[in-house]
Amino acid sequence: MSVARCPGSCGELIQGWILGSEKLISCPIDWYSTVEVRDGAPLPNERPLTRAMVEALLIHFGYSRAISATLRIEVHSTLPIAKGMASSTADIAATAVAAAHHLGHSLDETALAALCVALEPTDSTLFRQLTLFDHHHAGTQIACAPAPHFDLLVLESPVILRTADYHRLPREAALKAHSGALQQAWDKVQNACIQQDASLLGEAATLSAIASQALLPKPGFDALMALAESCDLYGVNVAHSGSVVGLMLDRRYHDVEYLKWALSQTKLTAHWPKQHLLRAVPGGVQLST
Repeated sequence: MSVARCPGSCGELIQGWILGSEKLISCPIDWYSTVEVRDGAPLPNERPLTRAMVEALLIHFGYSRAISATLRIEVHSTLPIAKGMASSTADIAATAVAAAHHLGHSLDETALAALCVALEPTDSTLFRQLTLFDHHHAGTQIACAPAPHFDLLVLESPVILRTADYHRLPREAALKAHSGALQQAWDKVQNACIQQDASLLGEAATLSAIASQALLPKPGFDALMALAESCDLYGVNVAHSGSVVGLMLDRRYHDVEYLKWALSQTKLTAHWPKQHLLRAVPGGVQLST
């Protein structure tokens, strides 16, 4: 048996038209999908993409796909599905690493990314560093310096939006219209990591969140922005192809209980009834020992 886990994401720090095409940087959080791969009969209720990943992995390493029928995949995850929290990427990336280890192999991040994007548009949570990533083709993988420390008050909406549906929307013209702001955001992300400046990272995320309103507007966005400013938070980040929003802060310095109270007072909890205080963490798939 082999076990691996991959973090989910609070949407993206930035996503848009950068360096000639749509790219993103995910925002990994301390909420994980853990996958066990062992010898045994497949479970009847397994997640289809995890099975597809095992079959792709077998081909990658030159095995017969028939071996798939002898492997059991068990996913342990409470990540909300179809809300922009990278639950699917976490499932398939952890599955790939666990299955490879079970078969006596390892996967570097480049090979893992290629396997994942072959199945679906993929979040950059599979990279340990914050990484500018071409989530459709994996052609761009530009790692940043280690990210500064920050927390997020993750605002969960009941609204469900499948990533595949978002990617079927005509987006190129709107993305290109905001390419200047996204280039500025990308520059800020790099400098924020070099300088270990969470405020600068929040500025980058906020620029991208504002641009995202033209494509997938979040309800109550202006009120959220006003609240973030009044509480002197680092910034606001969003799921560009989902419904989740993150208020970027540091629980050591910001009054999280007041922030929750203010969300209620401004009626924003009507849109975001669930809140989760989580740490931003390094990405990457971790094998359990």
